[in-house]
Amino acid sequence: MIVITAPTGNIGRRLLSLLVEAAPAYGEELRVVVRDPARIPDAVRGGVEVVTGSHGDPATVGRAFTGADAVFWLVPPDASLTPEEAYSGFTRPAARAFAAHGVGRVVGVSALGRGTPLAGRAGLVTASLAMDDLIADSGVAYRALANPSFFENLLEEADSIRENGVFTDTAAADRPAPLVAAADIAATAAALLLDRSWTGVGSVPVLGPQDLSPDDMARIMSEELGRPVRYERESLDQMRSTMLAYGLNEAFVEGMVDMKRAKDLGLDSGVARSPQAVPATGFAQWCAQILKPAVLATSEAVDAH
Repeated sequence: MIVITAPTGNIGRRLLSLLVEAAPAYGEELRVVVRDPARIPDAVRGGVEVVTGSHGDPATVGRAFTGADAVFWLVPPDASLTPEEAYSGFTRPAARAFAAHGVGRVVGVSALGRGTPLAGRAGLVTASLAMDDLIADSGVAYRALANPSFFENLLEEADSIRENGVFTDTAAADRPAPLVAAADIAATAAALLLDRSWTGVGSVPVLGPQDLSPDDMARIMSEELGRPVRYERESLDQMRSTMLAYGLNEAFVEGMVDMKRAKDLGLDSGVARSPQAVPATGFAQWCAQILKPAVLATSEAVDAH
């Protein structure tokens, strides 16, 4: 029995699709934990058992982890909480349930940076690494998927790319850094969840095929979208002010700022690339398959309106 948390998000829905296809050949049954079962696609709903509720709730994880051999763990960041509450606080009921129900293996979504000088002052990343320690201390075999920033973050910029030909972030325009597609994280998680041979605690870096700077990304986006796209750097102070204006938790906002600062100082750099579960998705490929339809869909929706 494999339990999948957050099965409707960018990573979870891709993982669920992979496992529904592959699990029968491995003799694995699947169970998902979801707040709204209606969000589970019809195409996969028949292949899974559904536990309704939040995986941050003790009663829900108690039901979900009964009889489970492996769990995919992903915390949905909650900007109304402090970073510690959002990560370790959310995870504590699950960590207790792992031990109580004898869960053997857990695969969790985490971040790069462990063991670096920046790890202790990297905001949300620091909180994520502390969550990893909490899970590992529960006694399970654990693999933390150590991820850089996601390609999918750019989907939030689809309107700006269409309307202004601009995307923004806080990184230096010429600083290369690793980036990853959600599909690659899902594929790596699926391979680990279906493999019963690994033990102990460790992290698995999941990286795209090359480091890219924001200027590199702008060039590739321009080529794939067939329209000029440029990068505008936003200051950390600007980012902080914007997020606070939305009424987000001040400590969470500072966690975002600290994470962005650490990434710009090289938090994600220096990790050796090694063979992954599937060939890493290139940024140009991702732009053609995911970003371009999103930008065009936005454009078409506006035109129709």
